[in-house]
Amino acid sequence: MLNIEERIGEIWTLYGRHQLGRTFDLPELDGWAWDIPQAGPGIDVLGEVAGLRVLDLGAGVGRHAARLAALGADVTAVDASPTQHQRALARYPDTHGLRLVCADAVDHLREATPYDLIYSISGVPYLDPHRLLPALANGLKPGGRLVFSALHTNSHGDGPSDSVTARLEVLRLPGTDIEHQMHMWVLEPQLWEDLLVDHGLVMETVTTIDSPQADQPLSYRLYAARRPERVPSRPRSNTPPPPNAVVGVGVIVHGPNGILLGKHRLGTWELPGGVVEPGETFAEAAVRELSEEAGLVADPIDVQVLGTLLDRTDGVVRVTVPVVVTRWSGSPRQREDVIGAWRFWPQDALPQMLFVPSSQCLTAWQPGLPLDHPPAHLQPFAAPDRD
Repeated sequence: MLNIEERIGEIWTLYGRHQLGRTFDLPELDGWAWDIPQAGPGIDVLGEVAGLRVLDLGAGVGRHAARLAALGADVTAVDASPTQHQRALARYPDTHGLRLVCADAVDHLREATPYDLIYSISGVPYLDPHRLLPALANGLKPGGRLVFSALHTNSHGDGPSDSVTARLEVLRLPGTDIEHQMHMWVLEPQLWEDLLVDHGLVMETVTTIDSPQADQPLSYRLYAARRPERVPSRPRSNTPPPPNAVVGVGVIVHGPNGILLGKHRLGTWELPGGVVEPGETFAEAAVRELSEEAGLVADPIDVQVLGTLLDRTDGVVRVTVPVVVTRWSGSPRQREDVIGAWRFWPQDALPQMLFVPSSQCLTAWQPGLPLDHPPAHLQPFAAPDRD
């Protein structure tokens, strides 16, 4: 049986197939609407787009993406429907500054280089926000913006839900006489704001977009949010560490594509690392943990030990040793159940939220990184004598 999002995708694929069989096609845009023509703000909400990396989420035939490309933006237009993607390819086979991608939005965001701007014209409510919003937050560069419209009150006058659950909406897709039942997340503005803030974004504005027809209750809301310039950090849980002495290593693997981080099953992003075992040097522990967790092979001789970090958590002193691996082989892959999704992140677009010790290690290595975390005292190690 199809899940909610798969059923939605199937309907949009059927719609795209229907439109491919028609001789009529939509004209190029002479204006910009966030789903209700002649209502609400226009393209100015996005600001100056020339030179920005932009993602159009749920791009459909690609008219809005093409408009931004013409204004000098580098636009990626993503749609999960193969037939909608086919329509876009047929319409814009070779448009400068426009890249058309057929993919699940979350899958694309997990692999893509973060964007300066992500926007969506009513596409966000078709995806589970608990799945989409973490990917959106990390899909933005620090300082990047998210702008999207969402249904607020439908044409029957039914207002938004007061819980984060999907509900059935009856939609008649453009150019058809067939009504479809689709699940959508039609949420109160406060719920959208809470979700965005919970995933590390800062709300900027919420704009009401009402139908210009006096007897039509249809209404949308336009949400604008921003990813903070600095990356916050947090513990994996609120449970304090046990009152004993534990020494761990945080392994910094930095390559051409950025810094290696994995996602812990409790939600934080973190460096490879773990507890130093009896008889191990810090370099040997780093090499072992890197292999056990991420499948990379290194030699202790290629490990630079930066020092020791001391901080106090609920009365317990935590000791973490940040190390930098300068040479390794292999490709990162999941080796343990507790942590996976290994990938290299650019230094200027690290994901949210970072595990506190990992954030402290990265700051010890590069003090200029925009990372926020509880302070920790670094006692540097002297550079080894190579003579």
